Amino acid sequence: MMDPRWRPTVNEREFIEQALQSDLRVDGRRPFDFRKLKIAFGREDGSAEVELGETRVMGYVTAQLVQPYKDRPNEGTLAIFTEFSPMADPAFEPGRPGEAAIELGRVIDRGLRESRAVDMESLCVVAGKHVWSVRVDLHVLDNEGNLIDAANIAALAALSTFRRPECTVGGDDGQQVTVHDSEVRDPLPLTIHHLPIAVTFAYFGDGNIMVIDPTYKEEAVMGGRMTATINSNGDVCAIQKAGGEGVMSSVIMQCLRIASVKAADITSKIKREVDDYTTEKALQKVKRTPALVAKKVNVPDVTMKESTHSALENQASKAPNDGQQISKDPPAIPNDDKHEDTKPMLTESNPEVKSVSNSGTAGESDEFKESRSPKSLIDAIKPKHRRKKKQHGNS
Repeated sequence: MMDPRWRPTVNEREFIEQALQSDLRVDGRRPFDFRKLKIAFGREDGSAEVELGETRVMGYVTAQLVQPYKDRPNEGTLAIFTEFSPMADPAFEPGRPGEAAIELGRVIDRGLRESRAVDMESLCVVAGKHVWSVRVDLHVLDNEGNLIDAANIAALAALSTFRRPECTVGGDDGQQVTVHDSEVRDPLPLTIHHLPIAVTFAYFGDGNIMVIDPTYKEEAVMGGRMTATINSNGDVCAIQKAGGEGVMSSVIMQCLRIASVKAADITSKIKREVDDYTTEKALQKVKRTPALVAKKVNVPDVTMKESTHSALENQASKAPNDGQQISKDPPAIPNDDKHEDTKPMLTESNPEVKSVSNSGTAGESDEFKESRSPKSLIDAIKPKHRRKKKQHGNS
């Protein structure tokens, strides 16, 4: 990181200015090229981190219920707070915010509030009593130049993903406000009409040379700076000229035309990243339990149907083969319990077997029946040879 007492030498200043006259910059970019932009979102809604080259800014959005201003009883509030840490740049001192921090907060606040980008009336709960106060905290993590543009993108990305709790009004007097938890009712997003994008220009020489997105070294050499806040429709939301040398009106109009093109590109980038984030969040909610419930309900039904279908096919294929075997060569009656269990199944499914068994039992003699079945319980308990002797004695 640069030393706080660092100042460009005469040779460094001349080198940067001569390179800009040849449409070249120290980092290899063209005069109207932005550095590589990356947007990352945190786990919670309303947090975003922006990397513009090596400049890093994190934005975090919170909201709470407060009393509205007396002159605007049905509108919420929006406030921007910046924090410059010595970790981002040794030139930043801890404690009270310096001039750079105050200017950064004012430029972003003017671009958001004066352009009415966020619908303040949608933040009203009970007119004159309860409104939502939205607070945007911007933390500078690394300063490598052009903090205004990076902080502006971080604030817009955080506001686009922020969700405030849903609340209902009830009670006897109709003034009691109930704030619902996110697990009970889904939070509600903010109503954002458009995205005001801040584009910063740096002027060199007599104001005829200008570049977009100045770096830390270019800011130390530049003679003036202007920030134009403009949306994708080409509407100018705010213009900030931070001192320095004067600029002709024709140069300002040229800057606004360039800024409108850059604002459209950055707006599409922010919307694309926000859409990916919301889609990923929605998929995480869907993956909770419905997939497991569907498996528990559907899988047993499918397996039962398949098993029943296969069992029916096996029985249908086995039935005619068994009937053919029995009709050709009826087997002998086995004595073990296994075949006794299967015998009724064969007789029920094949009427030929049933008729054969019935005719065989009808032709048996009465003596054979008496000798095979015991006459009383006592005879059934006695051994078989004693029963035979008793039967011969009676005869």
